[in-house]
Amino acid sequence: MTQPLDTIFAALADPTRRTILAMLLEDDMAVTDVAEPFEMSLAAISKHLGVLTAAGLISQEKRGRVKWCKLEPDALHEASVWMQAFGQMDAIDLDAFESFLAQELRG
Repeated sequence: MTQPLDTIFAALADPTRRTILAMLLEDDMAVTDVAEPFEMSLAAISKHLGVLTAAGLISQEKRGRVKWCKLEPDALHEASVWMQAFGQMDAIDLDAFESFLAQELRG
């Protein structure tokens, strides 16, 4: 099931959530590891993760006592197709997007 575009774009609108997505490009992460670099409560990070999950951009899975987050790489496909319809944007090159997000994360 694809997510409505409004939900996807709303999730991407927040810089904290974009940073989280960039972090998850590297590998799956425990929620506590996702929260570590941010100066906000674990509850606040959990809310951001909930928005990303609701948008289908990440999935969360309990492994033992730890909740893990995983990037869902195909989730941006519908948004990419929508943007292409305007003819002003090329298809999203996921490798280039990954590089961009990695650079944003580094500074």
